[in-house]
Amino acid sequence: MLDLDGVQAEAATARMGKPLSRLRVLFLIMIGMLLLAAGTYYYATQIEPTRLTVTYHAVESPALPESFQEIKIAQFSDTHLGEGYSNFQLRQLVQRLNGEEPDMVVFTGDLFDSVWRSSASIEEVPDILSEIEAPLGKYAVYGNHDRGGGGSRVYQEYMKKAGFHVLVNDTADIMLCSGETITIAGLDDYLLGRPDAGGTLSSLNENHFNMLLVHEPDVADRLLDYPLDLILSGHSHGGQVNLPVLGTLIRTSLADNYISGMYGLSGSERGTRLYVNRGIGTTRYKIRLGNPPEISIFTLIPVPR
Repeated sequence: MLDLDGVQAEAATARMGKPLSRLRVLFLIMIGMLLLAAGTYYYATQIEPTRLTVTYHAVESPALPESFQEIKIAQFSDTHLGEGYSNFQLRQLVQRLNGEEPDMVVFTGDLFDSVWRSSASIEEVPDILSEIEAPLGKYAVYGNHDRGGGGSRVYQEYMKKAGFHVLVNDTADIMLCSGETITIAGLDDYLLGRPDAGGTLSSLNENHFNMLLVHEPDVADRLLDYPLDLILSGHSHGGQVNLPVLGTLIRTSLADNYISGMYGLSGSERGTRLYVNRGIGTTRYKIRLGNPPEISIFTLIPVPR
């Protein structure tokens, strides 16, 4: 005999099991999303900001003398020493730089996040930076954080002690034993300094390979009338956070058009290129995602005119 009461009870239990099963699935999805968010946050604040990378770039130009074949230039930028970046990390950076054996090293600004909010250990910084080895010289320009908060004098003093030539609306010739030269120029910070592009760049020799250091990348479009071959900048931090589809989330003044990497500048008859270094440290938010800190290495390659 068919047990109708038993059948009805099983059917009722099955109906109740479906919503319970859905709730369980929703609960597991929520837990998974929370774990993913927590893991992403940990990675972006604790791991990626310390994951120093080195990128390599060939710079070909008919303006380069033959004797500069395979000369290596290392660029670092935006260390933002302070709570988010320590002297210990700076020592590791110096070791990594020296491991690349560059001929010349350039720094494109923002050494400290804030000189006056940094610890007393900032006095160690010149000694640490002095260990950078570069036979053809070490050059630097001001960033807005170097100018801000009354830190201008400290930055100039520390970088000079470390063996850097600080270019403030100035140029310098890099000469090899062959007597052949290229020229490096540096402009003051565009946000808080007193840049003088006309007075500095109008004297550049059109027949030389001319390289410019300037902290903010977006000013490059204003400089296309001058005989520049390569512009090196920082300031943007590469946006600090780059997400698929959404792209760059954190932008800043004068680093809104050019964010990261190499750009060919339209409107330049000379074929001027701009490279925007992603920087080393962080500011405002101690976070990097899809955008690890960077040392960039440029190898010079002369090509026939």
